[in-house]
Amino acid sequence: MSLAKTISSAFAERFQDSTPFIVRAPGRVNLIGEHTDYNQGFVLPMAIEQAVWVAFQRRKDRQVIIHSLNFDETASFSLDDLKKEGNSWIEYIKGVAWAMQAAKMTLTGWEGVMLGDIPIGSGLSSSAATEIAALRAFAEASRLEWDETYAAQLALRAENEWMGLNCGIMDQMAATAARYGHALLLDCRTLKYDYIRIPRNITFAVLDTGTRRDLVGTLYNDRQRECEAAARHFGVTSLRDVTREVLAEKSPGLDETLLRRARHVVTENVRVLDMVPALLYGDAKQAGRLLNESHASLRDDFEVSSPALDQIVAIAGESPACTGARMTGAGFGGCAVALVKTSQVEKFSSYVAERYRQASGLEARIYAGKPGQGASLVQKGIFSYRCKENKKKK
Repeated sequence: MSLAKTISSAFAERFQDSTPFIVRAPGRVNLIGEHTDYNQGFVLPMAIEQAVWVAFQRRKDRQVIIHSLNFDETASFSLDDLKKEGNSWIEYIKGVAWAMQAAKMTLTGWEGVMLGDIPIGSGLSSSAATEIAALRAFAEASRLEWDETYAAQLALRAENEWMGLNCGIMDQMAATAARYGHALLLDCRTLKYDYIRIPRNITFAVLDTGTRRDLVGTLYNDRQRECEAAARHFGVTSLRDVTREVLAEKSPGLDETLLRRARHVVTENVRVLDMVPALLYGDAKQAGRLLNESHASLRDDFEVSSPALDQIVAIAGESPACTGARMTGAGFGGCAVALVKTSQVEKFSSYVAERYRQASGLEARIYAGKPGQGASLVQKGIFSYRCKENKKKK
């Protein structure tokens, strides 16, 4: 049964004789441009088929009541009394409500069910998908105007200030603005973006190592602080403004660790921009080389890979169907991404799964779908009573 049917049935069991609103927001895989978003650089993610779905109806009060089918538990809170209580799944919804109300939006309560098939902690951004799905639900319930970029900014504020993870805006933008069949080339400083069509003869396969991490409890925030310290050495506000020439000229005197962090960010920005013509011209060999270089940089200079990630990347690279692979996401566990000839995806998947099982004893999950669509209203429900139109305030 599809997630759309599952969540519709679950809603119907709890709320008879009601037509729900249904919204969805996808996970994402970042093709290249890792740890560059919070350095105001360039990224190239694409949405994946896996997503978070919410089916809901509007309430007459300011209570929010959600049943998570994934965790088989119900949580609730009042929009008039938002308090952070841990780091569970409901805190992402609370954080979104807090960010929207801090932006002077008037919210209406709602109740419903939530379901997702994005592996949690895998590096495919289940958290951003949850935030954007909840934000879309609040927007529909409260009859707010939907703006992709502004929605991503609100979700990012929830992630940064409510959840305490100092990430950049890539995940949220991918969840709102992605387009079928394309990668999203995003300038994280200006938030301008363009769509890069993925050639039909190549597929970006997601390789889930089966290992997990909790970003709030990892060295993720430390990496951001190290990048900020390196930027101060170069006299700029962000490593986005450091070129390879400036890096070579002004690196003397910089702490060795900070130099390696800066070198990754500077060269990774170049790799993102080099990936664009490689995809546009269908140059799978060049695109694969850029993926391999990115992984080496993340492993050696930024030090965010893991033994499992290194292992599955190496195995992928041994397949004749693959021209390049790298870890994807924040690192410390989770997933890798590999560029594979579309005609050989099934053979490649079997090869990697078997070799990885023999080498690690772990089961790898491999997703090889086409680039997906950003957040959407799948079904428009019926309000049980009239309410005044509520416009977004920036």
